[in-house]
Parts: sequence; structure tokens; C-alpha cells
Amino acid sequence: MKKKKIITPNPPGSHEMGGTETVIAPQSPPVNTPAGKQGCNKVLWGVVGAAVVIMLITIPAVYFSKPGDNKRQFTLDDYFNNTIRWKAYNLHWISDKEYLHKTEDANVFLHNAETKEESLYISNSTFAQVEATDYLLSGDYKYIAFESNYTKKWRYSFTASYSIYDRERSTFVTSVDLPAVVQYFAWAPTGNKYAYVSNFNIFFKPDVNAESIQVTHNGKKNKILNGVPDWVYEEEVFGSNGAIWWSTTGKYLAYAEFNDTDVRKVEFSWYGSEQYPQTVAIPYPKAGSNITKVKLFVVDTANSSQRIQVFAPASVASGDHIMCSVTWVTDERFAVQWLTRKQNYVVVQIYDADGNNWIPTQKFEQTSKTGWIGHYTPLPLFFAEDKLSFYKVMSDTQGYKHIHYVKDGKATPITSGKWEVIYISKLTTDAIYFVSNEYQGIPGKRNLYKVMIGSSPSPHQCLTCDLYKDRCQYNSAYFSFNASFYRKDCYGPGLPLVTLMDNRGPGAQLSILEDNSALENILSEFQMPTMQYGTLRVAGFDLWYQMMLPPNFKKSKKYPLLIDVYAGPSSQRVDYRFKLNWGTYLSSSHGIIIASFDGRGSGYQGDEIMHAIYWRLGTFEVEDQITAVRKFIEMGFIDKDRIAIWGWSYGGYVTSMALGAGTGLFKCGIAVAPVAKWEYYDAVYTERYMGKPTENSDFYKNSTVTARAKNFKSVDYLLVHGTADDNVHFQQAVQISKALVNEKVDFEAMWYTDKDHTLSGSALRHTYNLMSDFLQRCLLNPK
Repeated sequence: MKKKKIITPNPPGSHEMGGTETVIAPQSPPVNTPAGKQGCNKVLWGVVGAAVVIMLITIPAVYFSKPGDNKRQFTLDDYFNNTIRWKAYNLHWISDKEYLHKTEDANVFLHNAETKEESLYISNSTFAQVEATDYLLSGDYKYIAFESNYTKKWRYSFTASYSIYDRERSTFVTSVDLPAVVQYFAWAPTGNKYAYVSNFNIFFKPDVNAESIQVTHNGKKNKILNGVPDWVYEEEVFGSNGAIWWSTTGKYLAYAEFNDTDVRKVEFSWYGSEQYPQTVAIPYPKAGSNITKVKLFVVDTANSSQRIQVFAPASVASGDHIMCSVTWVTDERFAVQWLTRKQNYVVVQIYDADGNNWIPTQKFEQTSKTGWIGHYTPLPLFFAEDKLSFYKVMSDTQGYKHIHYVKDGKATPITSGKWEVIYISKLTTDAIYFVSNEYQGIPGKRNLYKVMIGSSPSPHQCLTCDLYKDRCQYNSAYFSFNASFYRKDCYGPGLPLVTLMDNRGPGAQLSILEDNSALENILSEFQMPTMQYGTLRVAGFDLWYQMMLPPNFKKSKKYPLLIDVYAGPSSQRVDYRFKLNWGTYLSSSHGIIIASFDGRGSGYQGDEIMHAIYWRLGTFEVEDQITAVRKFIEMGFIDKDRIAIWGWSYGGYVTSMALGAGTGLFKCGIAVAPVAKWEYYDAVYTERYMGKPTENSDFYKNSTVTARAKNFKSVDYLLVHGTADDNVHFQQAVQISKALVNEKVDFEAMWYTDKDHTLSGSALRHTYNLMSDFLQRCLLNPK
């Protein structure tokens, strides 16, 4: 069960920064995210101000309606109450019709989607024997690796202990000599061989009872990392904790070696509780500095001394470059996506086995003339039946992300239109299943589509657009091996709903796996806000906003407004996911309108909008938030003297830049873990959008929060940061603080000792208490 970057149903909000694709499913669903179950009522409002062009969609909270007026407000305590959460349904396909499901009491059941039979597969008592919290099944399903002592490192990386369990004998394999601290563990696709990483070196076992074979010997912390990515590759390139790739049957093992010898380290104090603080040092390439050097090797598991380095093509290898992905096609063929440091040119290079070597054969080159490749990095490859041609999502000639068929180095579009394919879900012999935002031309929706390929190609058809039409307009799917069945995940706008679908023939719903009826009953006790969606005409584009309107909203009244912003490149804040978050509390308890707007630079609406901020971060994405606020005021129900803005990470940066613009629009703002200067952030993310500081010095200089410090005299500002933030370093906040002090600006600040970018644990509740109090003083009880 591979761990992916997933969005979970628990608080808090979003602290993204970093650029890897977010995969919704197969394991878990997206963040507490608007209510509605019965229909999207479309209404047109007359608005004050001819300059405002609006399309309105209001989603009523009729789900939660209950006779009588004794409903109570949704409080901050309710937001942090773990029983008031929507539930997902974990499921792991192990064949074309069988899946495993782990229950809340930690029993794992085997389910047959076809016969509906179920049986106990792993008992919770077996988990308990080794205090395991997770499990991984061997390729032949005969063994289980139980994962214990999970210890988080960075966003995706962790260490753990593994115990191997023999399913046939119902006993743990005592001969296993796995180290107590393992950095990564991966079964081969077939049989029961596995590889693991310990102390930055790779080991593998030909079978569970064999002796471990050490593959690499040069691993050293902060210098050479084998089989696990360094900080920047983990955060910005792979979005995962491993860099080992088994071939299709496990005959070969490919792995990456990351060399951080020339990468400068960022250092910060870890205060702990000892007499002297410790110093944490992380190789972290900042914009313009030396970046990680990567090498790719392939090992023959039948002869581990047979280790062959695979080289990048000359067009990439001639300068600094990034290895984005490794995709095995057969045991004798794999493909690698190599990207230049500038990230506007990628080569898909195919390598074939030839005796003791891997020979580069076909390649496909892709260049972006308007920005960077992909949403964040190049999107994955899906190889066709001939094991040579492949399908890939990439920008078409009009600048929209669509599926292309690549054969002999040439790309032919399979889909087209002024909408985007978000990702390919599954490729079978005769069809491609994909998720897009085509339906109704609304970029914040997600539906599952199918397009036939091969000898009988056909127009694509939507499989989810008319299923639970009003409740479910943000969907994903997780398919069985040959796509006979799939789990359909509906994330909103109504209560999340998980169903098991039969994909054979005409298709049908087999069962409801989770309908969140318990949450529906709980929420019926509350006065809940409603969601409104629409567009504003900004800079020649129709761009989307969402508003969370307080209960009993009346457009004749004047309400305080809080802008909830992220606004990073390729981001999307306005979407049709179910929302139960901090904003729900502010709206229900305090009558505050919460609004988000996706301006220029946001994703999934074509490259013209997304690439508008290329080489100019801190400009249009900030300006468009300000323009949106002016247009919100023109709607007539916003109190222009009570407007605030807040954001986390990139959102904290945009918040600070908007406050520092000196417009007089904002009374106050909150920045959590913000960027202050782009020179301080990592090279892979920053240079993707800004180039190097030496190439784009004016925009680096003009995009700093610190240069705007004097404009903060007219606003109330709350600055929040964790001292152990490995992502957006505490350095960023202290530079903002220093600039504000130098300009004699009064402001409020809070640091969280030894906390990272997520401010988890007790700091999280403290943060939201602090921010709630700050907003009440600013918006509800002004001086």
C-alpha cells in the first residue's frame, strides 16, 4: 500500500508550499472541505457597480435543515472536535475484483466486489503483537510487513520498524534481521523479495528468509543518500519518501543516488528540554545556489554486483538537471523524465536492456515557451499495449492540459477544449479513464471520464456527472487491476460519499461504502453557512471566487469579510469540495463572510492564466486579490471598514504583500509561515517560476515583503511561525519582523518552539485560538 501525497479529512487548513501534484485517492480523501446535498440553485443577482460581472451559484445548506429554531452556532470547539469529521473509506485493491479494507478497530477484511463475500484477512491482534499501525503486502500475498514505531521526518519521509509475518504459517518470521530504524521499505511486485534503506544505504533480500545483500556502501547523512530523496527532491520533485523502483517482476532494481556534498545547509536550533539547544542542519538549495546532483543506477537482483549507471541525455546532462520520474515498462525497458534546472524543457528517455548495459533508445522532448512544464513537475507516463508508445497529460497548442498519445517522438492530442485534464486515473487495453474539469465549464469541479482507444476510438464520456448530481461534483476514482470495479470518491459540494462501482458493461453502483449520515445528523443541530460561487471579470479573464455566507444571510445587511488566500502558482482555492473548517466557525458564530478568489497564476484554466506570473511572483496574484476585494465591496453587502485577509505559507506571503501594498482596503491580516524573500526559498520551487536571482534580479528585489514594511503602519498584522520550519524557514519571519521594527511598525507575533510548517499538536489549537481572538478584535470589536 503505497503512501501518496493525500489530503485528509482533518484540520487544519492548507499549508502547502512546495510543488508536487496532490493525488486524491487511492488511500484517503481531501481536506475538511461546502455543504449541500440537495441541489445547486442557480440565481442571478443584480449588483451594485456595473464593472462587476458575476455568475452566481448558491449551494444551500438544506442538508442540515431541521425544523425549529433551536439550532446552535458552530464553534471553535466544534471545529476541533474529532467526532465532527467526515469519514473516508480506505480500500486497497489486490486483484481485479478483491480489495482489503481496514476497519476502525484495526481488523483487515478481504472483500470480493463481484460475489460480495468478505472474510477476515488480518486480525487486529496480529497488529497488536508488534504494535503496528500500518501494513504492506508482499507481491505474492504470502507475507505482510507490519510497520511500527512510525516517526515523521519531513512532509513525506519517516522512519519505522518492520516485522515480517508469514500468512500461511500465521507467525512472524524470526530469522529476519531488519534494522530497528528503516528509512524506506518496498516489496517487489512479484514473489517476496524486498528492498529497504537504512543509514542511507540500500539493502535487498531475494526472499524473506535469505540474508540481506547490501547494494550501496557510500551512504552518509547530509552527503550521499541512496534510495531515499534529500529534502528538496522529497518536497518538490517526487512528493514521496522513496527513490527505489522495482522492474515489473522484480528482476531489476533502479535507484537514485542524491549527492548533497556541494549543497549549502540551512541550520536552526532545536530547543528540546536539555541545557543546550541542538542544531539541526539540512542540505537545502536556496534560489541560485548549488542544487542536488542525482545519479540513476540499475541493479540486477540475481547478481547485485552488476550495478549499471544510466545517464541523462546530453541536452539535459550538459547543465544542472532534475530527474523527475522512473517508469518501468517491462523487465527490459524503462523510461525516465529528465528536466533542466530551468524546468521549461523535459526529455522522456527510454532505455532498453542490452547485455550488461542499458541503452538509450527512443526519446520525446517537450518545451514550454510560456512558463514551466506541467502543473508543478512533468506529469506521469502511461505506456500503451505495444510497451513503447505512451499517454501523457501535457499542454496542447492552445495551452490547456490534455491527454496526448506519444509515438515515435511525436505527440497527438486525444482530448481537447478550453478545459483541463487533471490526471489519468487508469489505462486499460481499450480505454483511458481520467479526471477533468470540463463539466459545465467550471474549473473547480472534478469528474471522471472514459475515452475509448485502439481500434474503436470514441468521444469521451462522463461517468460521474449525473451521479448524485447535486451532492457530488468533485470526484475521483480508484480502479481495480483491470478496471472491472472502482471506488468512487465524492468530496462535495454535499457531504462526502464513497461508493463501490461496477465498471463492466453499462456500469452500476454496487454499494455505498460511506455516506457520512452520522455527520449529517450532527450538523443538523447547527446553524450552518451556505456557499456561493461566481466569476469576476479581472484583467480580461472571467475568474472564479467562492463565498461562505453566514446563516440567515441578507444582502441588505453589511458583513465583515475575511479573504482566505493561497494563490501560489497552479493552485486552486475555489473548488466544489465539502467545507467544514475554521471559516465555518467564523461564519456560523460571528457572521463573517469568508471569500477566496483564484486570480492570475492559479491552475486548471489554461497556461495563459497560470503562466501570467512567470518570472514575476508577487505581482498579478497579489493585485488580483486586491481587485477582487474591490469588486466584493461593489456587491453591496460587505462592510468596507471591516475587511481582513489571511493565509498560510504562500498564502501568508500574498497576505503580507497585499497588506503592504498600502491600498487602505484591509483593516488587518494574518500571515502564518510566510515567505519574506524568494532568495530564501528552495531553488527547485522558486526557480521554476522566477529563474535564478542573477537572471531576474529586479523581480526578486521587487517581490519582497520586507520592502513594503512602512505600509504596515496603517494595518493590524499578526505574524506566526514555527522555529523548526524545515520548509519556509523561521528566517523568513524574523526578516519581516526586523523590517517592521526598523520602520517602527507595531504588530503582533507568535512563534511556536520546535514546530514545523504544519504547527501540529498543541500549537495548532493555540494558533487558531490566537487567530480567532485577533479577528474578533479587528472585525467584530474594533477599537
